[in-house]
Amino acid sequence: MTEAAVHVKSEERPFGRIATVTVDNQRRLNCLSSATIVSLGQAFTKLSADDGLRAIILTGAGDKAFIGGADLNELGACCADSVRLFITRLHMACLAIRTCPVPVIGRVNGFCLGAGLEVAASCDMRVSSDNAIYGMPEVHMGLPSVIEAALLPGLIGWGKTREILITGETFGAEPAFTMGFVQKVVPAAGLDAAVDHWLDLIGRATPKAVRNQKALMNRWERVSVEEGVYAGIDAISEAYTTGEPQAAIKAFFDAKKHKAKH
Repeated sequence: MTEAAVHVKSEERPFGRIATVTVDNQRRLNCLSSATIVSLGQAFTKLSADDGLRAIILTGAGDKAFIGGADLNELGACCADSVRLFITRLHMACLAIRTCPVPVIGRVNGFCLGAGLEVAASCDMRVSSDNAIYGMPEVHMGLPSVIEAALLPGLIGWGKTREILITGETFGAEPAFTMGFVQKVVPAAGLDAAVDHWLDLIGRATPKAVRNQKALMNRWERVSVEEGVYAGIDAISEAYTTGEPQAAIKAFFDAKKHKAKH
């Protein structure tokens, strides 16, 4: 495997610690080799063990690409067995992103194609530069779109999923927003401010509540609506064992009383 190109930077904010994970292979539009895929999964596995972490930003280095896709040079040399290993590694990296206990914000800058779109789909929220290009062009390479492409029907509906996967057509940021794949579209220069806005909102919430909410939503993806409802009842009961709801509600009323006096 070639040298991995994933960088992790942590920083302290007033509300706690955040991390930025950057895929850096700018000569090839940040495309994913086996080594980079393994490194990406390992980064998220390590970050998931940090109890003081509040959120993660996932992005691509430079301004040309988030992740331009899988490394076609490597895929071109694959056989049936080696491609199974490659795509399984990619799924495990995506799974590490999806199951990370804190919110993961996809900061999408430039090309977001194939494997890159699957990585973006694994994030909790996505903000896009207005010049981003999206697509699942695998059918043009003799391949079906697989693994985390299975998340797309839940994000954008079956009709759009079928259109995107069957035609392999690329599309811009505004269509990505209209179909619901990304939640915000901003000029490239405004990406960091848009991410910071979400981080500030996350920071206002209590840490355990945010983690519990993400865990519950991940469960909702796997169970029936009725099972999801009862899982929510369990989750809210468990929240009270942490003491966070009691403290937060008391703080709310204390602030209200203070405001009324002044």
